[in-house]
Amino acid sequence: MCGILGLYEPGGISLARERFEAALDRLRRRGPDDSGIWHDDRIRLGHRRLSIVDLSAAGHQPMSSSDRRFLIVLNGEIYNHRELRPQLVPDGGWRGTSDTETLLEAYRKWGKECLSRINGMFAFAIWDTQERTLFLARDRMGVKPLYYSEHNGKFAFASRPGALAMLRDDGHSSADFNLQSLRAYLELGYVPAPMAFHNDMHKLPPAHYMLINERGRSLVRYWDYRAIEVERSWSDRKEDDLADELETLIHDTVKVRLLSDVPLGAFLSGGVDSAMVVSSMAAAGVSHPKAFTIGFREKAFDEGIAAAKIANHLRVDHVSETLDVNNLLELLPMYIDEFDEPFADSSAFPTLALARLARRHVTVALSGDGADELFSGYHYYSLIEKLKRTLTWPSSVRQPLKIILSSLPWHRSKLLAGALNSSDVVNLFHYMRGLSKDHQAMLSGDLAQSLPGSASLFANHANAFPGNLNGAECGMRLDMGFTLPDLFLQKVDVATMAFSLEARCPMTDYRLVEWAMRLPMEFKLRNGETKYLLKKVLQRRIPAALVYQPKRGFSVPLAQWLRGPLKNWANELVYDDSLMDRVPFDRLSVRELHRKQLSGEREAHPLLWSVLMLLCYVKKLDEWKAQPEVRLRVVA
Repeated sequence: MCGILGLYEPGGISLARERFEAALDRLRRRGPDDSGIWHDDRIRLGHRRLSIVDLSAAGHQPMSSSDRRFLIVLNGEIYNHRELRPQLVPDGGWRGTSDTETLLEAYRKWGKECLSRINGMFAFAIWDTQERTLFLARDRMGVKPLYYSEHNGKFAFASRPGALAMLRDDGHSSADFNLQSLRAYLELGYVPAPMAFHNDMHKLPPAHYMLINERGRSLVRYWDYRAIEVERSWSDRKEDDLADELETLIHDTVKVRLLSDVPLGAFLSGGVDSAMVVSSMAAAGVSHPKAFTIGFREKAFDEGIAAAKIANHLRVDHVSETLDVNNLLELLPMYIDEFDEPFADSSAFPTLALARLARRHVTVALSGDGADELFSGYHYYSLIEKLKRTLTWPSSVRQPLKIILSSLPWHRSKLLAGALNSSDVVNLFHYMRGLSKDHQAMLSGDLAQSLPGSASLFANHANAFPGNLNGAECGMRLDMGFTLPDLFLQKVDVATMAFSLEARCPMTDYRLVEWAMRLPMEFKLRNGETKYLLKKVLQRRIPAALVYQPKRGFSVPLAQWLRGPLKNWANELVYDDSLMDRVPFDRLSVRELHRKQLSGEREAHPLLWSVLMLLCYVKKLDEWKAQPEVRLRVVA
């Protein structure tokens, strides 16, 4: 796991070297072990290294190919690189054992076709010194981030937007917010790819590569789960046979992620996904794997007891830390600093705490992220299926029902009333997954109405889905395209990198994704039981009582915080007129939202938190610009 940075100027490099070095230093927590810069007359490549595979100098980056034609900077891991090596013959033999060297030689031999042969999490850039072409690629599911920008004839890329902004002559300010991204953020709590929060900046979408040269650039999708058909004939297969296939697949996805030359462990909650990962580590031959849990003194949020029972049954080396939920507020400054793009998932607090705990013992940790999206782990999938039938009701029925539900004092009745406005399944999913729900628009004037929202982005994505998907299947594929990479995987990436910890997600392995896409819905959601087949597999490894427990999630008492310890902090932000002037908010709507949350009239904390995080981000922009430049060791 590392941080990468690059600047390409076809007419010749004009940016001061010191500015590039300072931008690279912004990525130092992603790679505290080593750093390097390579350049020629048109390009600079920078790398910060967290040493995981081949700890020697042979793994130093930027790295040149054996024939000196290609240069690479890589963030991530190529899990099957050892299997690829026998097919590659570098000039002069292998210099080391790093997966970076393997990937570079694979590109040298196969070009862009190497992407169909590698299995990993990655964001990388390769410069062809002969063709004067830059090649960028991101892994299939978007585990590793990659941002890029085009400004004043310069093309730049980076692992994080904060570093990328420093390569601009003018940096970033609230004046150059991308308004469509702003609207999407307020709707979702994150900025969905390919958008980024600032003008002239974008995210390279998952499963895409890009070629850049002096003639322009091209963007190509190289892998696509969206159109995979559900194998309806699998409904006639024996359940045990499908469970055997799933168990074998998960075993292998975990096994290949054990590649490491540094200590390795796993996150363990009281849930199904992490228990499956930890049990697979043990099955793969890891003796007493280390597993890490954050527990809370408040029982409503505590998974520590359940995790301890699972760890005891699996005989793992269990490392846990019990906190008061309010202790997490100590991480608020780090939360605001590390998420250098507006981000409103408050579960980042316990994720930061968990990463901090794990990093005291290991450098790599496996997580269970991705299983909910593959195997129907969220409650709203079944709710979408139930509400789907209302889409066919005539307006003469829907409209009076909506009026009645809206008039009731209960929060859920108002949410249900809003759902009746949905025109199709994608629109219904967008409403249920979003933050804005039926609240007043937070943006000023008619700005919200004049901008395309994230619903249109979801609809375009769903155009590639098979026509026979049910509502829950459609919801899962939309989550995989947006919520998983841009919310959950980004959260894990940023939180772990804040402590120089590498996180690996076996459930995002593309082979498992393709298999899960073909699996019929009755093996994912059956009679209200989520992750049906996955739980059947896990029941082979731990007692049923530990498998079938209520799903808690990794949550924090945000509503209570905003009425208690964060009350004054939030009040200062919302009533800071100079700060509010820098964002095109309708300040009356924002303050009314805040009032409703404080009074208990409405649970508005998800949307309010997104507003507060945006205001914090605006405040931090000036502080980030004022940071002193830090010089690095430079390798020419």
